[in-house]
Amino acid sequence: MDQMQRRVGVIGGVRIPFCRNNTAYADVGNFGMSVKVLGALVERYGLHGVELGEVALGAVIRHSSDWNLAREALLSSGLAPTTPGITTARACGTSLDNAIIVANKIAVGQIDAGIAAGSDTTSDVPIVYGTRLRKRLLAINRARTVQDKLKIALHRFSPKELKPSFPGVAEPRTGKSMGDHCEQMAKQWKVTREAQDRLALDSHRKLAATYDAGFFTDLVVPFRGLSRDGFLRPDTTLEKLAALKPAFDKTSGQGTLTAGNSTGLSDGAAAALLASESWAAQRGLAVQAWFRDAEVAAVDFVHGEGLLMAPTVAVPRLLRRNGLTLQDFDYYEIHEAFAAQVLCTLRAWESADYCRNRLGLDAPLGAIDPARLNVHGSSLATGHPFAATGARIIATLAKMLEQKGSGRGLISICTAGGMGVAAILER
Repeated sequence: MDQMQRRVGVIGGVRIPFCRNNTAYADVGNFGMSVKVLGALVERYGLHGVELGEVALGAVIRHSSDWNLAREALLSSGLAPTTPGITTARACGTSLDNAIIVANKIAVGQIDAGIAAGSDTTSDVPIVYGTRLRKRLLAINRARTVQDKLKIALHRFSPKELKPSFPGVAEPRTGKSMGDHCEQMAKQWKVTREAQDRLALDSHRKLAATYDAGFFTDLVVPFRGLSRDGFLRPDTTLEKLAALKPAFDKTSGQGTLTAGNSTGLSDGAAAALLASESWAAQRGLAVQAWFRDAEVAAVDFVHGEGLLMAPTVAVPRLLRRNGLTLQDFDYYEIHEAFAAQVLCTLRAWESADYCRNRLGLDAPLGAIDPARLNVHGSSLATGHPFAATGARIIATLAKMLEQKGSGRGLISICTAGGMGVAAILER
């Protein structure tokens, strides 16, 4: 984004508390959660009746009827009905990707302001017919006579066809879940169970302290009786985490990923407002941070690379383009899909072999100051509604930079499908 014609400001963001699936938001769905966060953003920044250039909002798990989710949600948000909306998805990177979409349009002067948002529910999931019954019903619909329809309906029909099909969590090309893949990564990079549990413990402690300090007062909007994230366990200990059984590799005796050091199935939504400097000034809104640049990358996980290692590729590209080193940041917001995934990423950047042979670098990127990592906790403690995580991180980091008065922050998010999204915010 060095060729940006205009700087892109992050004005701020909001989210609802994230919660465990099948709890407080079980009957709300993506539409209801999206309307809530968009409406809260409208209230926060006085956007009633205002036409924005774009609302980019996505969801990973959604019903087919939610094909126009962004547009439908914004029509109930208080924004001008002439505001366009685009519905997107790039797995866990969705709302950070949406920020890139909006920022690029602002930078080249196509729009002046827009919202990047995401919502996800693992409670209100689309339950569909199995393949055999679906094909049978389609064939019945194509048949022209009642006799033909009955013949197709009854031919070799089995009650087993009535069994519904639920959304899968496995990678289509490997048949393995994200947790299975991360177990392989942990073994490859020799990440111990204790190191994972300690990172998870730190995440909970940091998030609890941040809530107690009032940092989230203007970032988290109470909803459905919740004012804090449902995953937060301020009283957890290393002993409690160590007592949990492996969640993925349950048979080899080598499994290290557990329910305590992995994110749980979550419901929630988040949104962030981005704008040009002039648009913000005209409305009397302060810019919390500048959206400097972003990068997306992918790895060949089908043929052996770690599924969640794409951020290790995206970040050095981002650094090189901006003339920065990995140590040139005040804050590092690395999404905690799994504690092991964060630790594998950090070890890869410290590895001379990996940086030379995989990344094509002359030297390792090096270590980061752990005191600057996920300062206010991250997904292990907040929860991880897939499409909402990026906007959550943007809003948190922008406020941190505003409070500091200057500085730079790095965002790194791994996604399903072997992809990664990274971005730089600065002030």
